[in-house]
Amino acid sequence: MENTTKIPEHVAIILDGNGRWAKAKGMPRNYGHMQGAKAVEDILVVARDMGIKYLTVYAFSTENWNRPETEVSALMTILRQYLKSSIKKSMKNNVRCQVIGERSKLSDDIREAIEELENATKDNTGLTFTIAINYGSRDEIVRAVRKVAAECKDGALDPSEITEEMIAERLDTHNIPDPDLMIRTCGEQRLSNFLLWQCAYTEFYYTDVAWPDFDKNQLQMAVDAYAGRNRKFGGLNDTAQ
Repeated sequence: MENTTKIPEHVAIILDGNGRWAKAKGMPRNYGHMQGAKAVEDILVVARDMGIKYLTVYAFSTENWNRPETEVSALMTILRQYLKSSIKKSMKNNVRCQVIGERSKLSDDIREAIEELENATKDNTGLTFTIAINYGSRDEIVRAVRKVAAECKDGALDPSEITEEMIAERLDTHNIPDPDLMIRTCGEQRLSNFLLWQCAYTEFYYTDVAWPDFDKNQLQMAVDAYAGRNRKFGGLNDTAQ
């Protein structure tokens, strides 16, 4: 039977619970992060097969640098491995990859791996996979405002001409639509500085399932919940979907 579920075009996910998942199994937190990386690979394929066109994941926030140094180091190691292995898989699955966030604090080899992944997959026409690394939404907005302020200072832009669209065009996510659905795992119900501007009209879905256990069935439940909602904008039904 044909699947008639309304599929969100863009799904964003806050990958929460790797450490707690590992602790519950008597394993170190780093084991949870490794399994979390594998879960990302699996969900990426599932999302593509479901017809989702854009998938964005919160991999490492600007606040994550405050974690213990050993954990941050392990996360960076996992990230290096993930970025390198993603090229072959992305080319096989026709996935276009990009990274958002402030890259200056990342090591040279990670920045090079990001550029290599983006350049290798830039012409792929399938799902667009966006990874947020050293990303914080407030930082992103500040960087966008600085760009606008510089243009005003140079005389290229009059402050009275500044619009929402101009701010959006200077965000890291300028080339992808805003999320239709935001998913957060492991029971937390907050945005944690993720896509604050972009989620003005996003539907939210929270689950107690930790990220390493989030699978095809869990994503289907989130999409079904989204499809069952009567989305309204300014009090009007979303009849376009």
